[in-house]
Amino acid sequence: MIKKLSSLSVLYAEDEVGVRQNVSEMLSLFFKDVYLAKDGLEAYELFLQKKPDLTITDIKMPIIDGIELARKIRKKDAKAQILIISAHTEVDYMLDAIELSLVRYIVKPITETKLVDALDKFLNSIHNGGIIEIKDGWFYDIDKKIIKHENKIFELTKKEIKLIELMIERDSIISYEEIESHLWDGDYMSLNALRLMIKNLRKKLPHDSLKNIQSIGYKL
Repeated sequence: MIKKLSSLSVLYAEDEVGVRQNVSEMLSLFFKDVYLAKDGLEAYELFLQKKPDLTITDIKMPIIDGIELARKIRKKDAKAQILIISAHTEVDYMLDAIELSLVRYIVKPITETKLVDALDKFLNSIHNGGIIEIKDGWFYDIDKKIIKHENKIFELTKKEIKLIELMIERDSIISYEEIESHLWDGDYMSLNALRLMIKNLRKKLPHDSLKNIQSIGYKL
């Protein structure tokens, strides 16, 4: 679990300084980047700026509370991974949290056991949600059709999407003939056109992850 989380980022929103510091120290043991916010508004601005892989928020916070923050994030990104922490166990809070399709609702105090359990569920959510790790820290989002690395997002062309998904599905060498058939839809594929597409795609992938198998084709 630690290895998988070590390439991801987390946003943590908590208005109590002591709690924020303690939990952030725990999170830094797992995640590559930990972004901290003292209120809901700052957390939302950080979410838009940093695009974290996971957002953890307290419910009771100044300006924007955790539930409203989760709602705003949901409107921006329907598949965002959100975990809510609160000292409250009232039914109303629970119902609001359930409606937001959260990773987990955790009741304070935050212990290492509770946190590890929630992070394990988060990793399962990513795996089941169509997020595929291409290489350490590089992910392909099947639903959004994008490549993501840290805070960078790479948009793909239609041909790039088809090739990436074909290579992931097959997990083997894709021949030049298959590329022409699947990507060019019956049209002629010139060598220059193929080379240009591969050149542009490599800019959006980790170094040396797209291999050319001479006289045969390509493999991810």
